[in-house]
Amino acid sequence: SQVAALEASHRDAPALKNAVLFIGSSSIRGWKNVAKDFPDLPVINHGFGGSQIIDAVAYFDRLVLPFHPRLVVFYSGTNDLANGKSPETVAADFRTFCAKLHATSPEARILFIGLVMAPARWELRQEMAMTNTLIAAFCAADRRRQFIDLNPHMMTPEGEARPELYIKDQLHMNRRGYELWREALAPLLR
Repeated sequence: SQVAALEASHRDAPALKNAVLFIGSSSIRGWKNVAKDFPDLPVINHGFGGSQIIDAVAYFDRLVLPFHPRLVVFYSGTNDLANGKSPETVAADFRTFCAKLHATSPEARILFIGLVMAPARWELRQEMAMTNTLIAAFCAADRRRQFIDLNPHMMTPEGEARPELYIKDQLHMNRRGYELWREALAPLLR
C-alpha cells in the first residue's frame, strides 16, 4: 500500500527527470522535510517503512525507473539484519540494486548512507559494521558509487549512540537527527 501511495503521489504531477531520488526504509520515509532541506534540487522521497534492500530491487520498475534519477540516495539494511539476514546477503542485495540502476541509467550515481547504529538496534552493531565495511568496499570500486558513514555524527566521542537524536522508539530520528544528515549530505548531492 505504501508503494501504491508513492506512485499515486506522482500521477497528477509531471515526473521529475534527473532528480535526486531518496529510497529505502522508514528512515527515508520519515524524512518529511527532505525536499525543503535541499530546496535547490529536484528531490523525490520514495522511502517505505519496514522495507529491506531487496524490496527496493522488487519495486525498482515502479519507484526508480520512471524517474531516471541522476543520483539515488539509498538507506536501507537495518531491517534486513533485524530479520536475520547476514551482512553478506545485505551487501549482495545492494549490489543487485546497483546493477539494475546502472543497466537502465548507466551514468546515475548512487550514494549509500551507511547503516546507523541507533539505540534500538544497538545489539546489531557488529553486523551493521560488517555490512558497512562490505558495502563501502563495493562502492569504492566504481566512481558512480559512494558510501558515507554518518555514525561519527550520530554517536558520542566514546562511541555510544546519541539517544537525543531519536524519537521515543529510539530507532527513528527526530528533526535534530535529520539536520545532521542534511549537513553531511548537502555537499555530496551536487
